[in-house]
Amino acid sequence: MATVLILNEQRNMARAEVFKALGHPARLAMVDALRDGDKCVCDLRELVDLDMSTVSKHLSVLKRAGIVEGRKQGNWVWYSLNLGCLDTFLGCLDGFLDGRATS
Repeated sequence: MATVLILNEQRNMARAEVFKALGHPARLAMVDALRDGDKCVCDLRELVDLDMSTVSKHLSVLKRAGIVEGRKQGNWVWYSLNLGCLDTFLGCLDGFLDGRATS
């Protein structure tokens, strides 16, 4: 029983890390854009209207949490969503928020 509790605690800590990584509007905007397919870091920078250094830091947070992955192509890094179920989760969350807005 103690082993199960430790595993659950570790899982919850890992879950919390993913939620923390998603806990910034700029990171959520980038993740949302990646739901439509791979994006160049230059496109993500333009989307959130932040300097490249700040965008890189946000993307590092998302990469460490396993949410996105990047690949170098020419002079730019292209990012893709690595956590496929996030698309479903965000769709569910949007439906929930839309329902609350009409109540």
